Amino acid sequence: MPESFAEDDRLLRGGSAAFRVAVLREPAVSFGVGIRSGSAFLARAEEEGLRTVRRSTGGSGLLHLPGDLLWSVVLPRSDPRVGHDFLSAYARFGRGVVRFLEREGLASTWGPAPGLADDYCTLSGRGQVLSVGGRIVGGAAQHLTARALLHQGTLSVGLDRPAIDRLFGLRPPSPSPRLGSLRELGRNAPPGRLAVDLAAGIARDLGAGGSP
Repeated sequence: MPESFAEDDRLLRGGSAAFRVAVLREPAVSFGVGIRSGSAFLARAEEEGLRTVRRSTGGSGLLHLPGDLLWSVVLPRSDPRVGHDFLSAYARFGRGVVRFLEREGLASTWGPAPGLADDYCTLSGRGQVLSVGGRIVGGAAQHLTARALLHQGTLSVGLDRPAIDRLFGLRPPSPSPRLGSLRELGRNAPPGRLAVDLAAGIARDLGAGGSP
């Protein structure tokens, strides 16, 4: 995972239009640039032997499982697709992900985060999340520089609600039932194939060079 985020940052520094899709190989907890390194959920993750990785984008914490998908889009700041409304343009930057899910037979939408748990990114009140049938299956965060915008997202292939509750201190009644995953929705294709199809969906939408 650190390598994936480092590659996103390299593309951001390059400033050209690009996208990436990656399959996670190990469990980890990522956290946004504004989160203190001494946060309680990071201490719990480290106690359980989980790798913790800081993102250059915003948001709070996320538990990632092996097989989950990371995707990112980089656009030059001068690109008209960035626009003045980039902070709220999750549906525009994440349209390729929606199209991928449509091809999987899943209707999805981007909408406001639910504001249920500040420490868990896709349950917090910041940004927007991707939902299928009322269950949150993904989210995204951004990093803007003078040259380019990085819009960085995640798509849950698997889900471990007890681990999320434990690591992020979500006591009963926990909001973690609001979360979902592709496996729970009956999509059991190998993550590598899902990554290739997701990359194709993003490529069709952006017309940008990239790689799964």
